[in-house]
Order: sequence, then C-alpha cells, then structure tokens
Amino acid sequence: MQLDNLIIFAQVGITDILDNGVTTAQSITESWDQQWIDLLQNNNSENLYAALTNLGIFFAVGTLLFFMVQWLRDVIHEDYSRPISALIWPFIVVLLLTNTGNGSVLANLTLGVRNFLNTVNQQVVTTADANQNYQQALNMGVAEEVAGSALRPCQSLTGEQQNQCLVKAREKTEILWQEYRNLYGDKTWINRLENKVNQIAYGTGSISENTFNSLLGSTVQTSIKNFLVSLQYAFQNLIEATMLLIAALGPLAVGGSLLPIAGKPIFAWLTGFLSLAIAKISFNIIASLTATVIVNGPGENASADPDLMWFMIFMGILAPIVSLLLAGAGGFAVFNAVSNTTSWTRERI
Repeated sequence: MQLDNLIIFAQVGITDILDNGVTTAQSITESWDQQWIDLLQNNNSENLYAALTNLGIFFAVGTLLFFMVQWLRDVIHEDYSRPISALIWPFIVVLLLTNTGNGSVLANLTLGVRNFLNTVNQQVVTTADANQNYQQALNMGVAEEVAGSALRPCQSLTGEQQNQCLVKAREKTEILWQEYRNLYGDKTWINRLENKVNQIAYGTGSISENTFNSLLGSTVQTSIKNFLVSLQYAFQNLIEATMLLIAALGPLAVGGSLLPIAGKPIFAWLTGFLSLAIAKISFNIIASLTATVIVNGPGENASADPDLMWFMIFMGILAPIVSLLLAGAGGFAVFNAVSNTTSWTRERI
C-alpha cells in the first residue's frame, strides 16, 4: 500500500511538472483570461471595474477643479503655451472613462495591451524554448526523487520480499520513463536515470540507505524540490494577479491625471503595467536559457551525475528576484522616457 501511494505521488504530483513544464507560461496566462474578461468586459455596469470607473470619474471631477485653477492662472499671467497644451488632458480623460456599451474605452485598451504583451511573451517562450528544454530541466531535477520514492520502501525489506518489491517498483517507474520518451525522445538523461534504477532493482545483496541516497537522492530533497517548483508557479501567478490589480486601478490613475503636476498618475500606472510584463518576459527568458545549458550540457553526458538542486533554487528564488530587479530598472527608464517626452511635447505645442 505504501508503495502504491508513492507511485501515485510520482504519477500525479510530478506529472503536473511533466505535463505543464514548457507550457507553464501559456497555461497560467490562459487560466487568468476569463478573469480579465469578467473584470473588463462582462457585466461592466455591475462589476468591480464599473465601480472603480465611477470612482475614477469622481476623481476626475475633483481634479478638474485644480486643473481649471492652474489653467486660469496661466491665462491671467499670459502664459499661453501651457494652457493650450494642457487642454488635451480633459479630452483624454473623458474619452478613456466613457462607457461605449461594451465597457469603457480604457477597459478595452487595457485588455488589448494585455493580450498584445501576452502574445509577445508567448512568442519569446516558443522561440527560446522550442525544444522543451525548460520542461526537460524540471523533470531532470525531480525524476531521481520520483524514482527514489518508488524504490526506497523496498530498502526496509530483505530477501525475496525485497527482490519482488524492487521488480514491481521498477515496472512502475518504466511508466515514467516511457512518458519522458514520448515527450522528448530517447534522451541521454532518461537512459542514465533508468540505468540507476536498474542498478538497484537488479543488484545483489542488501541495499543500504547510502546506496539509495547516492543513486536517487533523499526524501528531504523531494520535498524541497517540489516546494521550489511550486515557488516558480506561485511567482508566475503572482505576476498575473498583480497585472490584473493594476488594470483594475486604471480608472483611478486616469481620473487623477488632471492634477497640475509633472508626473501624471496615468504614466505611473502604465509604467507599472509594462514593468510587470518585463518581469514576466525576463523570467521566461532566464528559465529557457538556464534550462538549455542544463539539457545540452549534463543532460547529454551519459557519465555525468548532476545535482540540479541549484537549478531549482535559481528558478524558485533567484530568477524571480532578478526578473523583478530588471522590471524595476526597465520601468524606471520607461517612466523617465515618457515624462521627458511629455515635457518636450509641451514645450513645442
């Protein structure tokens, strides 16, 4: 019974990685698609976005008073360059917050930008990971622990009972190897892992715990690696959730953009949206490139015995941090560029 439970763990828990590895970015994005549609388009007169749009209109009316005070003061002082260029902002705010019957213009533009960014992201993933290297690297990192979880219960047995247990465990791990081959072909790393299992299953004499650990890793590593893989998925879902939150706050940023200040809230809002897209794309590029190094390096070396814990740590912890740092730097550059462009335009209109 214990062996069957571990096999179920191997075939269900880790099969999520096997099935979703390379399509993780796409599948996570698709799972959030309906949330975006429900928020920005469906039942737009009743949902959360409609309430926030009404609040944004309230902000726009309030900030319009400050805008008119500044505008009239510039006219009184005969500074006509700023009033003329500033007149465009009330029209932009009204246009974006107007409900066309199928959601506001801002809602449709936000959804369109999100779909465009996801298309770019998926093109990056498809191009950079055409050989499913990210999926292979994940499976290389956990396959030893999966096989070990199937074989290790046999270690406490002796004699014929142990032999029968090992044979049954080997037969069940063959299902895993076959799934790998169906996905990736006859790869060197698959054959190497299969040979490790065969060494134990067809070995003679008592099998010590050290033998299992040296060939298949420890049970603690299995839990740690699964946790780190979950961190990767959590980070990608966090990016999607944060992008949706920023999209929902769009009407407030637009409504506050009539304030007579240099840094318009709409620019900060747009910068945050683009920064998260940069973080998502950066993470997928890092994942694809790092996985390619593993698959084309130790993955093709029959005599190699790589410990891929570093890859799990890198993808679960370090890659998200690097992606967010790049997103922050990129967002800061975008915000400065937009602000400088606005100043340059205002000086010439």
